[in-house]
This record gives sequence, C-alpha cells and structure tokens, in this order.
Amino acid sequence: MTGRSVPSEHGLAAGAPARNDGELLRANRSFYDPLWADTRLVSPERFNTWPLVHSLLPQALRRLEVAPGLRPRLPLAGTHFVDISIPALDKLRLQGGTVTLGSVSRLPFASSCFDLVCALDIVEHVDDDDNALSELARVCAANGLVMLSAPLHPSRWTAFDEFVGHRRRYEPGGLFDKLSQRGLRIWKSAVFGMRPRSSRLTGMGVWWLTHQRDRAMWWYNRVIMPLALRFNKGLVLHDGIVDPSEVDELLLVCRKADASGG
Repeated sequence: MTGRSVPSEHGLAAGAPARNDGELLRANRSFYDPLWADTRLVSPERFNTWPLVHSLLPQALRRLEVAPGLRPRLPLAGTHFVDISIPALDKLRLQGGTVTLGSVSRLPFASSCFDLVCALDIVEHVDDDDNALSELARVCAANGLVMLSAPLHPSRWTAFDEFVGHRRRYEPGGLFDKLSQRGLRIWKSAVFGMRPRSSRLTGMGVWWLTHQRDRAMWWYNRVIMPLALRFNKGLVLHDGIVDPSEVDELLLVCRKADASGG
C-alpha cells in the first residue's frame, strides 16, 4: 500500500475507476468476509456510542442497523441488521439479531418504516454515496433519527483508507449539504473513530493483516480490541455541528424532516 491514490476534489479516490454494485460487493467481501469469520462479536454496550444509543431507545421501537459487521451499536434484540457479509450475519443471528443479506445502496424495506437508522463506517465505502444516503433517509420515518459516521478531509487520505476499502473522505461542507438535500437535519455531532493516530501503527496493522493474518487476528481479538474499548474516550456530544476543521472522523445524529419540512 502506497497511499498515493489520494481522493479527488469530490472525495472519490483519484485514479480509482467507479465500480458497479457487483464489483464493489466482491471487493468489500474479499476484505470483510475473512475479517468477520475470524472475529468475535463485540456487544454494543462496550462501545462509547452506547450511552447515546441507550438514550434514544425509548423513541426508537423500530430499529435498523446497516453494515454492522461484528461491531453492532444497536441492541441485538429488537433490531434488524443488514450486511453484505454472510459470516457477520450468521454470528449476529446466533446472538438474537434479525438479519437480512443486503446493501446500503438497495435496502429491502418499505419507506418510512424505522424510527432509528444506524449506519456507521459505511457511506465512505460505496461508489454511489448519493444513493446510499437517499436509501438511509428513505427508510427512516418522519421525525426519526439517522445516526451515521464519515471520515473527513480528502487531504488526509492514507494507505489505511485504501486498504479497508474507503472510496472517499468528505469535505465537511459537502457532506452536510448532501444530508440537508435529503431532509436530514444534524441534531447532534461528536468526534468519532477508533483508528490509531500514529500512521506508523496504522501501517504496521496493515502489514500484519496482509502478511500474517492469523497472528494479526489473534492480537486483534485478544489484545487490540479489548484495549481499544477500555481506553476509548467517551463520546462528547455537541448540539448541532462540532467544528470539523481538525476532526478526522465525525459521528452525526440527524433528524428527518416531516412532510411539512418541520
């Protein structure tokens, strides 16, 4: 991984040709299916998103999480999970989740059927993010909530972005405009992400996953993830939009406008 395929001014990685749904599905599965097959499911209560999620549950009886992998943020019981990875869905089902094989670009649900839609670490992976964002907004009920995350600033593109299948980093203003165009108003925001700040550590992780996968997964399951969960800082929520200028990744909680635009 060289990290030289930096995103263009529109965020999409320069020199990376647009891929159809089938090609993108195969590319993401080639990375995530082996990852989830070797990974233990982490319960949502262990993440720093849990206090926020727990506070939203009384108003979110109908819940959907898109592309959770084995790091779901919504409760396993009572939540519908959609993912492209069969290994991930199998493990979610065994733990009590309701699962469907599917893509964020074509959600197999009627419009306005969920009160809370969670899509962390997903929109940056798809070529047609406009369609993905439209789908998330479509299945969310009026006055419901969409919780999503996205990496920011194309100038900060690294080998890690390329390795895990990111297609873009967002300019903050462009992302906020996309959400507004779909009737999603930013209600809360927070600095987000569990990736090491050190580019050297990130590079080492990429090397081990590429060349020593079994050993890398042993360390991931038994050392890295437990330590990351233990020392991950609490989520500091802000009303509206936090200043994104120095933020690597942002979590957003958006409320969908009702038919009157309110």
